Amino acid sequence: MIEHDVLDAGLGDADDDDFDLSEVADAELPDNRYLDRELSWLAFNQRVLELAEDPTLPVLERANFLAIFASNLDEFFMVRVAGLKRRILTGLAVPTNVGRSPQDVLADISADAHALQLRHADAWTSQVRPALADAGIEVISWDQLTDEERGRVSEYFQGQVFPVLMPLAVDPAHPFPYISGLSLNLAIRIRNAKTGRQEFARLKVPPMMPRFVDVSRHGDTVRYLPLEELISNHLEDLFPGMEILDHHAFRLTRNEDVVIEEDETENLIQALEAELLRRRFGPPIRLEVGDDMDDVTLDLLISELDITAQEVYRLPGSLDLRGLFDLAKIDRPDLHYPSHVPTTALAFQPREQNGRSDIFSAIRRADVLVHHPYESFATSVQAFLEQAAKDPHVLAIKQTLYRTSGDSPIVQALIDAAEAGKQVLALVEVKARFDEANNIVWARKLEKAGVHVVYGLVGLKTHCKLALVIREEDGLLRHYSHVGTGNYNPKTSRIYEDFGLFTVDDQVGRDLTRLFNELSGYAIEKKFKRLLVAPLHLRKGLLRLIDKERRNALDGKPARIRIKVNSMVDEQIIDALYRASQAGVPVEVWVRGICSLKPGVPGVSENIRVRSILGRYLEHSRIFMFDNDGDPQVYIGSADMMHRNLDRRVEALVRVVAPTHLTELSELFDLAMSDGTSSWWLGSEGEWTRHSVDADGKPLVDIQDRTMAAVQRRRRSRAVR
Repeated sequence: MIEHDVLDAGLGDADDDDFDLSEVADAELPDNRYLDRELSWLAFNQRVLELAEDPTLPVLERANFLAIFASNLDEFFMVRVAGLKRRILTGLAVPTNVGRSPQDVLADISADAHALQLRHADAWTSQVRPALADAGIEVISWDQLTDEERGRVSEYFQGQVFPVLMPLAVDPAHPFPYISGLSLNLAIRIRNAKTGRQEFARLKVPPMMPRFVDVSRHGDTVRYLPLEELISNHLEDLFPGMEILDHHAFRLTRNEDVVIEEDETENLIQALEAELLRRRFGPPIRLEVGDDMDDVTLDLLISELDITAQEVYRLPGSLDLRGLFDLAKIDRPDLHYPSHVPTTALAFQPREQNGRSDIFSAIRRADVLVHHPYESFATSVQAFLEQAAKDPHVLAIKQTLYRTSGDSPIVQALIDAAEAGKQVLALVEVKARFDEANNIVWARKLEKAGVHVVYGLVGLKTHCKLALVIREEDGLLRHYSHVGTGNYNPKTSRIYEDFGLFTVDDQVGRDLTRLFNELSGYAIEKKFKRLLVAPLHLRKGLLRLIDKERRNALDGKPARIRIKVNSMVDEQIIDALYRASQAGVPVEVWVRGICSLKPGVPGVSENIRVRSILGRYLEHSRIFMFDNDGDPQVYIGSADMMHRNLDRRVEALVRVVAPTHLTELSELFDLAMSDGTSSWWLGSEGEWTRHSVDADGKPLVDIQDRTMAAVQRRRRSRAVR
């Protein structure tokens, strides 16, 4: 793999299996060389929050970032915090990545999460909500309604809301009700007018109804009332003859991580469906309440839900700001980012005006690297599969599906191909977290259409993004391959930044054929030419590449490492980067989320720089670039530098070889790491500092805007020619 005269990833070659890090002789690395992964994740969500707090951003985008923060934090509690608690409860208190006990980390998480949630609530009440009002979008309270507006919303309540509400009393005849995870609820204390006895009731705010009720519209001004406020001001209708003493909003988060013992399960689908049902009844891990909740009500909730005081989050203002996703969709172009329309990649544009593009002939001419969402998913990946489904010369289609949309044209193309008599294999990952139920539905629909559906390897999630089309041409079979960094999902492709490589290269085609055979059958194939594949060899392959740069630096040869990932956690990879830094290798890490690596530590990582970029698009691509003494080794693919990706998932990186593509990726990195580009910089103690303006207070370059402009210019220059 390392030798520059071969395109061999070495996944099964003897010299690769012989590689041993213990042979690398350099300085000892300090014990405290990692940042805590959980606290690093909270720091990532803080960066999201900083975007919501930025007054220079369009206000509806700021509301959207508040909703993203809330949704992110929910998932963090449901998965990461739940995992820590499970380890503590089961007695498997394995130390974290920094050697601390789960109990200590849980205490730190609680402190940081409390502070962040208070900051989040304040960003809404004192910053974004007033800014929305200034722009004519008012989110008001009941007290701010006029008599006319009260009459209108009361009529709406009686006709649309009241019939679906289900008040649940708590008394000797009615036990405390089950509180579903992430539901918004009202805790209500009432007094029976006849007996004088105080009672408790729980009322769930209907999740299927608009969270913000349209109250009135006057010119450019629209007023909204939170649904829970509308309900709480009509409680007398729900409890006639009762005196309403008090009411407060609360929200519960439960452990919703799924655990399946696959090797003990004959039918994965049935086991997963049962586990999804169990997930609804996971133990509580967080209770959010309004800061005005009285002690009587709170004590009752703590007692009945069996939750600790540390798990209670008192918050001012509205709970569950995920509801701001709805507000963020308001059609006010002046309050959103300027419109960006993806273009068709140059290679896939019709060669004649008003003509139709032939995807296969374009790929035959040269490898095609597509950059989403700047370049269209619909006219590249989707068109590739749709053309394959219709083409009579196509004999077979093989594809992985990790996450896809509910009305996926990708799934429909596979169905069309199967119904046309082609051999179609779909490897559906039914264990994609929080998309399990959706993926089960699509797996069964594919099976009914005659698609060969498989669920991957026992004990591993199939996370790689691969599509392979086998086409007969002049009596020979040709492989058309696509390897991507993102899911085959038309919806997320509009907001996720990703790369995809199309190639007719026979080495890649054979690699994918062998890999699909391994995933769908019993073949054990280790040799790949242009792929690095996890879990067996991807980490080892990257370690060899990193160490080659280290040795080149020691030999006085040019050396450099550039890595773009969502998360950088794996200790072996981090240690290898530290060793490279100690040898003088410049290391640049571009990470969106978690980073356990400490840059800038004297004698350890002073040659490492870490940047993070967040913006209108979610930076999702993974890129690995090694100078290799002037013969660059560059890979893109699906793998983050985490244990789960390298040890418990099937991941694939493909080597990019076209000089124009290498230049494009290098220039993108140049821009990302430039001091003139807006980004966050990671310090050696784990602190992230935002750099968004220059010394004169002028905005720094937005890499996403700049990239879109560059793609548009390429298209215009071709049109002129």
